[in-house]
Amino acid sequence: QVELVESGGGSVQPGGSLRLSCAASGITFDVYAIGWFRQAPGKDREGVICISNSGGTTYYADSVEGRFTISRDNAKNTVYLQMNSLKPEDTAVYYCAAEGYYYCSGYVPSVDHWGQGTQVTVSS
Repeated sequence: QVELVESGGGSVQPGGSLRLSCAASGITFDVYAIGWFRQAPGKDREGVICISNSGGTTYYADSVEGRFTISRDNAKNTVYLQMNSLKPEDTAVYYCAAEGYYYCSGYVPSVDHWGQGTQVTVSS
């Protein structure tokens, strides 16, 4: 049984930081590209950032480049999303995704496995 469990969401003021974690089980973690997607109310789910199986980063959203970083710990089957300088427009439910073997694509319909999502709210 595949599980992706996100944690670390919450409420923060503009300019603040949060670190999300995604713990995976039931997959061969070290061959998967792992991505973060987000969905704001009334909007489509969009790709944010991804890390390939070899550790390369792909930014899907230009608006987060320079503020968000992604990392992985294959020994712990966990991916981290460090979010700095948060803005109100970053408010959304953030989803972890096991996209597929090796490479990042950002294509929502082709994602193999999804987490349940964690809420991030940026507001003063």
